[in-house]
Amino acid sequence: MAHTIALLHGPNLNLLGQREVDIYGTTTEADLVARVEKAAAPHGLTVEFFQSNHEGELVDFVHEARGRLAGIIVNGGALSHYGWSLHDALAAYDGVVIEVHLSNTGKREAWRHTSVLTPVSKGTITGLGPDGYEFATEALARLIND
Repeated sequence: MAHTIALLHGPNLNLLGQREVDIYGTTTEADLVARVEKAAAPHGLTVEFFQSNHEGELVDFVHEARGRLAGIIVNGGALSHYGWSLHDALAAYDGVVIEVHLSNTGKREAWRHTSVLTPVSKGTITGLGPDGYEFATEALARLIND
């Protein structure tokens, strides 16, 4: 059965490859989308991508995903640590949620150690760089197709 999943990116992730390359590397957002699409294809999954620097737009996207998308891979950026409205939207979402972060947030500033998205995610992948997106896609595919 063919399914559509989403890759959802929060604030500043549109600048990947240009900002703080010592932390996030040179991989661009477009590179990550391509990696997720490539990893999803063998599982019969198509990928819808959405990025916004505005929390309300991310919330609206999640609301519109209900009953339509089988799963969401989410990197909320800084909103991962304080975006309670995004948390609530994902809690009301009826598909599978996997949280992913390029950097190991547990080894960074103290305010990054807790994610408000983790409690509403099936799992979280951090610190594995771009490969984490592929692992998140594989995990999501297994959870959806099992």
